[in-house]
Amino acid sequence: MNAGPTGTIGGEERNQGGFDQIPRGVWILLGCKVLITMATVGQLTILGKQVWDLTENTLDLGLLGLAEFVPTALLSPITGSVADRFDRRIVAGFGLLASASVSFGLWIYAGTEPTELWPIYAMVVLFGAARAFIAPALRALPVDLSPRAVIERVIALGAVAWQTGSITGPVTAGFLFVVSEPAPYLLSGVLFLVASVGLSKVPKSGVARLESAPGLKAALRDAVEGLRFIRRTPVLFGAISLDLFAVLFGGAVALLPAIADQRLGVGAIGLGWLRAAVGIGAATVSVGLARQPLTRHVGRVLLVMVGVFGVATLVLGVTRSFVVAFIALLVLAGADAFSVFIRSAIVPLATPENMRGRVLATENVFIGASNELGAFESGVTASLFGLVGAVMIGGFGTLAVVGLWAVFFPALRKIDRFDELNPEG
Repeated sequence: MNAGPTGTIGGEERNQGGFDQIPRGVWILLGCKVLITMATVGQLTILGKQVWDLTENTLDLGLLGLAEFVPTALLSPITGSVADRFDRRIVAGFGLLASASVSFGLWIYAGTEPTELWPIYAMVVLFGAARAFIAPALRALPVDLSPRAVIERVIALGAVAWQTGSITGPVTAGFLFVVSEPAPYLLSGVLFLVASVGLSKVPKSGVARLESAPGLKAALRDAVEGLRFIRRTPVLFGAISLDLFAVLFGGAVALLPAIADQRLGVGAIGLGWLRAAVGIGAATVSVGLARQPLTRHVGRVLLVMVGVFGVATLVLGVTRSFVVAFIALLVLAGADAFSVFIRSAIVPLATPENMRGRVLATENVFIGASNELGAFESGVTASLFGLVGAVMIGGFGTLAVVGLWAVFFPALRKIDRFDELNPEG
C-alpha cells in the first residue's frame, strides 16, 4: 500500500491515505474536470480576444466578466438547494449539456464574422447560468465519494486537474484561433459533451440529502439557512470572504488581452502562453500538494500566499518584458493555487454533507465575484486610471485585504491542521 504522509490528531499519528485509496469514481471525476476546465478556460480566453479585437476597449472586457457573474449570483439560492436535494451527478450533467449548447451557439456566431457584442454577452449569460448549476454539484462530488483519509489529497488532485485544463485549454484555443476563429468554440462544445458522458459513469455517492419540502419558497429558506451557517462559522466566513475581496482586487488576468497587446506587443499565440502560465504555475504547486499535502500552519500559510499573489500582481503591472510577465504570472498563479487548496479543504470539511451544495453555491458566488466581477472591476479601473493603474490598484488592494483579515478573522489565522475543522463546530 502507498502510505501517504502522516499527521496527528490529539497527539496520535494518523496516516493520510495514499493514491491507491482514492475511489475509481473520483478518478473519473478528475478526468471530467480536466475536460471541463480545458473547454471553459479556452473558450473564455478566446472570448476575451474576440471582444478586444472588436472594440479595443478594456471596459468591454470587464463587461464580459460581469455577464458571466450575474447569473451565478442570481441563481445561487436555487442551485445550492438543487445540489443538496437531487443527485449531484444528474445536476452537473444537465449543466454540461447546456454549456455545450452555448459553445455551439458561439461557434455558429463566430463564423458570421460578427461586428456586434450583444449576442456574445447574451450567450455568456447563458453560459454563466449553466456553470451556476455545475459548480456546487461537481465540487461536492469528489468529497462525497472520498474516504476522509484522502480528502486533502483528492482536493490537491482536483487542483492539478483544473490547472491541467487551464494550461492546455488556452494554448490549444490560441492555436486553433489562428487557424480558424470559430474552431475553439467547437472544441469546447465537444469537450463538454464528452465530460457529460464521463460523468454518467460515476457511481452514486449515497450522502445525506436535503429533505425539506420542495418549492421556490423552501429553496430560498434553505439558502438562507446555508448563509446563516457560514456567518456563524468564523473559519468559513473568513475563508470565503477572503477570496472575494483579495482576488476581486487582483483580477489582472482579465486584462491579459490588453496587457499582451499594449504592454508586451504579442499576438494571439503569445496571449495563449501568458494565459497558460497561470495554469503552469498553479499546476506545479498543485502537483506538489498532491504528493505532500499541507499539514501544519494552515491559516498563516493561507494569508501569506494571498500576500504573495498581491506582490506578483504589482510586478505584472509595471513590466514591459514578456519573460518577466510570464514569471510573474507563474508566481501569482502558484500562490493562488496554494490558497485555493487551503480554502477548498476548509469549506467542505467544516460543512455538514447535506449542506455542502448550499455552502458551495454561496462560495461559488464569492469565487465568481472574485473572478468574473473582479474582471469587471479591472475593466472599469483600467478605463478610469489606465491599464497600469488598474493592475497596481489591484495589487495594493490585495495586500490591504490580507492585513485586515489577519486582524479581523483570528480563527482563520490560527488554524493549524485541517483535522481541527468540525462540521458541528
